[in-house]
Amino acid sequence: MHVYVNGTIMPAEKASVSVLDHGFLYGIGLFETVRVYQRRLFLWDDHYARLSSGLLALRIKAPWTAEELADAILRTADANGLEDAYVRLSVTAGPEGVGLAADGYARPSLFIFAKEVPPLAEPPRPKKLQTLSVPRQTAEGHQRFKSHNYLNNALARLELGAQPDVEGLFLTRDGYVAEGIVSNLFWVTNGRLYTPSTDTGILDGVTRRHVLNLARRLGIPAEEGWYRPDALVQADEVFVTNSVQEIVPVSEIDGRPVPAPYGEHTRALRRAYRESVASGG
Repeated sequence: MHVYVNGTIMPAEKASVSVLDHGFLYGIGLFETVRVYQRRLFLWDDHYARLSSGLLALRIKAPWTAEELADAILRTADANGLEDAYVRLSVTAGPEGVGLAADGYARPSLFIFAKEVPPLAEPPRPKKLQTLSVPRQTAEGHQRFKSHNYLNNALARLELGAQPDVEGLFLTRDGYVAEGIVSNLFWVTNGRLYTPSTDTGILDGVTRRHVLNLARRLGIPAEEGWYRPDALVQADEVFVTNSVQEIVPVSEIDGRPVPAPYGEHTRALRRAYRESVASGG
């Protein structure tokens, strides 16, 4: 694998980050997972807007424009011989030394990784949801960032173990449904689409927002709120979303089968998603 490091593309084994970087020392940094389809960045404006909002809040002064970052992503994909790719763009706070910074960060570092994406199965292979014992932590600031501080998710992955067909389900400390380890959660009951509110501490996923927009286009009523696990038990359809896997149906929750593991609303949204990929958004 070749990676992009501050303007240079190099073999991954030769890339490095300073031990004085606050991304390493304190987890101060942000990342975006971006899908590239046939050398086109999907939903790039949304990814860039979220990244920019996070950088502003963390007072990381990024010198790159949206166009420069998009070009760097495509250069990295090209260096790995990929027209379709799963790309991780990471911005760290930079080498500020030991001790927290009081005035923000003026020397951030940029890293970009590109990996091959396995072909999407059709019909998609359903996931199983398994409720985690570790709760979803609340946002550490006024909002939840897609940050390098990923310990909550890492602990959840260790609890779940190596089960590729299973996604862990976070609940809040008060027992409300939150999100998956690497996904946002949706379900359909009596023709209405539901998803937890961002007030629960979940990440406001770019794919999550895109699915809500697709639902509006299709005339599917949607609701965001606070829900107990019983809402999932009563659902007709359940699915999870992320930028890499798109829309994935759920077949069971804690061993309890979902009535329609790939029901009509999930199929309609997945079709609309694939059409939006073909049209560029």
